[in-house]
Amino acid sequence: MRTAVSRATRAARHSLPSRRHASLSPLGFVGLGNMGGPMARNLLKAGHEVVAFDVSAANAERFVAAGGKVLESPLAVAAAAKTVVTMLPAGAHVLEVYGGSKGLLADGGAEQGSLLIDCSTCEPAVGKQVAALASRRGAAAVDAPVSGGTPAAEQATLTFMVGGPEPAFQAASLVLQLMGKKVVYCGDAGMGQAAKLCNNLVLGITMAAVCEGHALAGRLGLDQQKLADILNTSSGRCWSSDTYNPCPGVMENVPAARGYTGGFACDLMLKDLGLATSAAFTSSPKLGLPMGGLALQLYSQMSARGDGAKDFSGLYPHVSAGETKKS
Repeated sequence: MRTAVSRATRAARHSLPSRRHASLSPLGFVGLGNMGGPMARNLLKAGHEVVAFDVSAANAERFVAAGGKVLESPLAVAAAAKTVVTMLPAGAHVLEVYGGSKGLLADGGAEQGSLLIDCSTCEPAVGKQVAALASRRGAAAVDAPVSGGTPAAEQATLTFMVGGPEPAFQAASLVLQLMGKKVVYCGDAGMGQAAKLCNNLVLGITMAAVCEGHALAGRLGLDQQKLADILNTSSGRCWSSDTYNPCPGVMENVPAARGYTGGFACDLMLKDLGLATSAAFTSSPKLGLPMGGLALQLYSQMSARGDGAKDFSGLYPHVSAGETKKS
């Protein structure tokens, strides 16, 4: 696969979008949901014409209202734009959008010199498969999952973790910088996905730890704001506390301040922890993830109680109420 991708990279090296080309050409976007919608709108704000597709009529209407153009399929998007960004729920959706009969890589879609940037979170193997499919058409593909959640998507402060051929990474950076504050090259195809799974493994665990810390503070009668101030200036400091605190009343403009609505759904965290666990199990030699396994159980219990659509920081009410014991 490395050889096939390398051949495609050499063939497309001189036809990838340049900075001038990117500024003049329309950009494509597939997937206008909670993350993809604001990302695509940031491309509009940067002055680009953007053509897009989404299966949701409501998402499409919001994008049109923001000044974008919606087409009838991913294939139509790839035919209209040399560079296409995708933001999709899971690996199965990615494979369909890229490899389906109306997909980006179907006849009449992406071609020699096209650049495909997948910002979804899925298995590293999916990133490698998409790269191989793209190489057969002379196109270049990178996996570029994101970190930062919906606030960062709206504010264009996302971090992108990118895997793929380095020339394609350089070309993709021109677009990604319009939607984020940091773009990191992680290596070959699939390595962006690998980095994202490792990041979200740590995120899921640290959020559970912050929830437990605040739950204990409540039991002991410690003021929650004082605990947060201490955590955020001492050895317990982490993103889950200083940027996305799960305890209501501690921080404004986070899901905990609005009933755990919006943000990053518990079921999506479950998906990512499941992918990380699967990747560890299939690694050679196999790797145990004891902390990750416990976090997976906690979010599974939260989802089973009907809160899978709530933000994953909504684990806090379950922990503070003592509802995480096995029945």
